[in-house]
Amino acid sequence: MKNAREIQFSSFLLLAHFCFAQSDYAPYFYDNGPNSNNGNMALLNLSEDTPRGTQIYVLNGTDPEGQPVKYGITFEPGSKEFFRVHPKSGVVTLIEDLDREAQDEIEVFVSISDSLNKVVEKVSVFIMDANDERPQFQNMPSIVDVPENTTSGSSIYKVQAVDRDTGSGGSVTYFLQSSEQSPKFAIDHHSGVLRIKPGESLDYEKSRTHFITVVAKDGGGIYKGKQQVMSSSATLTINVIDTQDSPPIFIGTPYFGYVYEVSSPGSEIFTVSAKDGDMDNPNTIIYSLDSGADGSFSINKTSGVITLNLYPADLRREVFNIKVKALEISPEGKRLDFATTTVTIRVVDLNNHPPTFYGENGPQNVFELTMYEHPQEGEFLRGLKITVNDSDQGSNAKFNLRLVGPGRMLRVVPQTVLNEAQVTVLVEDSAAMDFEKSQFLTFKLLAVEIDTPERFSATADIIIHLLDTNDNAPKFTSDFYIARIPENSPGGSNVVSVTAMDPDSGIWGVVKYSIYGSGADIFLIQADSGIIYTQPWASLDAEVKSKYNFYVKAEDPEGKYSLAEVFVTITDLNDHPPAFNENSLEQTMVIGAPVKIEAIDEDAEEPNNLIEYSIMKADPDNIFDINADTGEIKLKPYIKSMDIVQNITNQRDCTWSVVVQAKDRGSPSFSTTTVVKIDITEAIKSRMLSYFLSLRTRPWTVFGICLSIVVFAICLTVFISTFIFWKSVKKSRVQPKGKIRKIIRRP
Repeated sequence: MKNAREIQFSSFLLLAHFCFAQSDYAPYFYDNGPNSNNGNMALLNLSEDTPRGTQIYVLNGTDPEGQPVKYGITFEPGSKEFFRVHPKSGVVTLIEDLDREAQDEIEVFVSISDSLNKVVEKVSVFIMDANDERPQFQNMPSIVDVPENTTSGSSIYKVQAVDRDTGSGGSVTYFLQSSEQSPKFAIDHHSGVLRIKPGESLDYEKSRTHFITVVAKDGGGIYKGKQQVMSSSATLTINVIDTQDSPPIFIGTPYFGYVYEVSSPGSEIFTVSAKDGDMDNPNTIIYSLDSGADGSFSINKTSGVITLNLYPADLRREVFNIKVKALEISPEGKRLDFATTTVTIRVVDLNNHPPTFYGENGPQNVFELTMYEHPQEGEFLRGLKITVNDSDQGSNAKFNLRLVGPGRMLRVVPQTVLNEAQVTVLVEDSAAMDFEKSQFLTFKLLAVEIDTPERFSATADIIIHLLDTNDNAPKFTSDFYIARIPENSPGGSNVVSVTAMDPDSGIWGVVKYSIYGSGADIFLIQADSGIIYTQPWASLDAEVKSKYNFYVKAEDPEGKYSLAEVFVTITDLNDHPPAFNENSLEQTMVIGAPVKIEAIDEDAEEPNNLIEYSIMKADPDNIFDINADTGEIKLKPYIKSMDIVQNITNQRDCTWSVVVQAKDRGSPSFSTTTVVKIDITEAIKSRMLSYFLSLRTRPWTVFGICLSIVVFAICLTVFISTFIFWKSVKKSRVQPKGKIRKIIRRP
């Protein structure tokens, strides 16, 4: 400030000199007031968080002569330029970021000049603090070794952090970041002293290292117009140092050992192992048996090997629960902590005997039985006496029983055996045990150990011989039989042979046949052979009845039977000649129209009843043609009028005779011959007359027409009479009395 005043004084003398010498005064800055933002920038305070480009001040001055002035700002050579000024308006702008922690005061040369004079002043701009710095740890991160027996509440470390800000922004408080390990520790918020929490302790055996995150937080302050709190964190690693405070620990518990039947005194049964719980500085461990050995076992005090003292046969128990003690010995030979555990030793059997099947006379691997087929389901096979045994003990004598054979006819019980059991075989599928399918059955009985690595097994054959029972009914080879027999066959003729099979053996397989039904009257059957034949008196005629059906029964001695249906067809023989219809032997033929004759063959089947017509002889000859299938007779095509007919014959009546043959198509063939009289006439013009002439050969049609005419006449007469009667009644009806209105007409 003193230098500034000297500069101002020198400038004043210089200005006075020029004024008096040349009558021109130098420009000058206005004085700054408190908190002024215009003048010469002297004693300007500027916050370090002021943004770059901010207008921070306005240089303001004047020239005594009223000439325009210009403003300027310069800095010491080599120093950083923080401000820029507009030469005319004097507006000062911040052009670089400020950092109070790096530079808290900036020296600036401000100038004002007119056209002849220039005044330069040196001013200081003070940088004010903003909360822009985080606390910085001085001794973190760090590693601290702490013995596990350190008492709770003891201080184990002091954390230091520094914040370069001023005021509340420079104050620091400490916190622990929450984690699984931090609950064991606490920190003084102001001093940063880290302690083990009261009531907490360190345990090397549980956790050898703890990682603590310490947070340092400032008191907060204004930064860029807003309140801001800054913090930082660092990790402190706490290594727990082991001390002698843990008893021995047995490894691999629980312990189980086994004494086998082949073991001998001195055999190693089991080895226990223990280590000092303080693993970083372990002591020597020695072993001893506390209880439960009963003199049967001993232990090596350094190796922990348990050995057998007696033969297995001399052991008084199958299970020994031996308590083993592990004791720590210090380097000085002092007895320290100890631990105990239980070793369970079992006396076990070796699996050296497979299962064995026994019969009544000792070991046996084939068992035979004779029984009737289809025993009752659930029934056990009484003839089988099987015992199974495994001489081993415990799990070595446990095995499964299984029966292997055709289907699931039988089941064995029990299915799981320990040591020994009586084997029972039960019937499950009675229908499958069928003598007709197989007269003997073979099964394999298996015994297989369950829980042994050797899986010893044994097998035995069970052979069952089945005896037959009458369990089947006779069965026909077909559900129905179809037979054909010619008509006129003599009585006793064979018709068909039926066959039924009964798979049962002996007398139960004997089949007897019989027939019954409405169509069985004219037939018989041989009871033993099943041959069906006709009754001796039977007369077969296809024209009378051609179809018969009845049932045949096959039955065994115990009455079991089955049925089949027999269909018999009487085949037709050609035993009837054709017979002409007498009504068609006299015909009237109109020239150009045919006449038809008809013959009937009473045979039942084709071709015996198919008729073929032919003209054997005609008088005159070569006049007529006949249709061989229908029997229609017509004149030759050249005969088209009565004149031609009369030229052929001199007879005026023109009645000609034709010999017609009707022949069937059977084998042998039968035929019949007849004479047909044909009256030749001209075609009648009147349809009515032609119709009446045609009625000569249809008497029933004539009768019907006459009857219809009579009935119509009677009905017409009745209708007319009724109509006349009702009309006369209506006219003769008397009118009732009533009022008479008299009408008088005026003249």
